[in-house]
Amino acid sequence: MFSRPERLRMRTPKDGVGRYDYLKQLITEFGTTKSHQNKLQVIANLANFAYDPINYKFLTSLRVIDLFLDQLSESDPALVQYAIGGICNIVIDPVQQEYLIRSKGINSVVNCLHSEDEQTVLSAITILISTLASGSNFDYINEGVLNHMKQLSTSSNIRFQNLAKIFLQDFNVRLGSDQSTSK
Repeated sequence: MFSRPERLRMRTPKDGVGRYDYLKQLITEFGTTKSHQNKLQVIANLANFAYDPINYKFLTSLRVIDLFLDQLSESDPALVQYAIGGICNIVIDPVQQEYLIRSKGINSVVNCLHSEDEQTVLSAITILISTLASGSNFDYINEGVLNHMKQLSTSSNIRFQNLAKIFLQDFNVRLGSDQSTSK
């Protein structure tokens, strides 16, 4: 459920911590904790906060997307899964999407297409679909990405199949519209 500023104020106790400060505390905890379980819990919480547009301005100013991107190169599949899930949630925000592409973070997302974790691959495809739908520059989509998507579109995994087909369809539509406008 999406929140409104009034609802956040009502839910915050008089002496409570505001949303920005709470998110900042989570980021600090992520950076200082020695517990792997705590790291997983914090990154999952941040990914959940990335779902609600009311949090976008806080997450942007705290550069949470960089935290998510940094985790994509980790060896722990659960950490990667939560991080890419957070990116998937926040990439709907045009500011975050532009940053993801401009900072070349999209390349880390593309690398996740080859993960052995199903949810990680699904999130990566969904992020790529979102960037195509926004009309952003899609130079990061190369022949290797397209070939991999074609393979996924014939996968026995119906979820891979469906998302890969949507991606390929959207890519072809975008490619066609870009070529018709450049004539």
